[in-house]
Amino acid sequence: MKIENGISRINKYLAHAGICSRREADRLIEQGKVLVNGQVPAPGQQVSERDEITVNGRKIQRAEKTVVLAFYKPVGVTCTEKDAHAEKIIADLVHYPVRVTYAGRLDKDSEGLLILTNDGDLIQGMMKGANCHEKEYIVKVDKEITPDFLNKMESGIYLKDLKIKTRECRTRQIGKYTFKIVLTQGVNRQIRRMCAACGWRVKEIKRIRVMSVTLGNLKPGEFTELSEQEAERLYRDCGIGSTK
Repeated sequence: MKIENGISRINKYLAHAGICSRREADRLIEQGKVLVNGQVPAPGQQVSERDEITVNGRKIQRAEKTVVLAFYKPVGVTCTEKDAHAEKIIADLVHYPVRVTYAGRLDKDSEGLLILTNDGDLIQGMMKGANCHEKEYIVKVDKEITPDFLNKMESGIYLKDLKIKTRECRTRQIGKYTFKIVLTQGVNRQIRRMCAACGWRVKEIKRIRVMSVTLGNLKPGEFTELSEQEAERLYRDCGIGSTK
């Protein structure tokens, strides 16, 4: 999907460069951290490739195209841009000519689908909690699953340490110790916290779907670029225009 040629608003330019979302770009501009040809730009200022644009002193170049990847994050890989204490991060596995970052995390001990992109607007749209985007997981626990356990999970669990009740969700048992769960929120280590509150301990978590994108036949450590149709649907479901 090619981005527009010519000029665009400064916040859109930064979003297409994968720096941040348009909203975050507006905040950076207000804070004086963005310069266009050495000057603080006006809100909504139009820029082009001929302009020199810097963020916190670093020169920015807009990506030639918007990239959206499906990546199978293995267990043991940390979702972080830079962490001296992390044994392995996504950048160690994903070698792509365009810089991409993740839209939504998976904890180190979980595996499965991550969406990687260089479009800050798409990341913002996917991670906005109010949008209630679905994420589906296969979960293995340490005790035999009961109907009461699944009913409690579906009704929402009060998490004492966070002082919140999780949203209602959907579950389906697929084995003696395994079940599927579809969530519409992104609480940190949510499934593990929910299971623990019911007296079960999670042994394995695999995310198999994010919105309309599925893990498919990807193996741990593999990634693939979404087709134009898949990417267009993802943009549409986020309520934002694509950069076709």
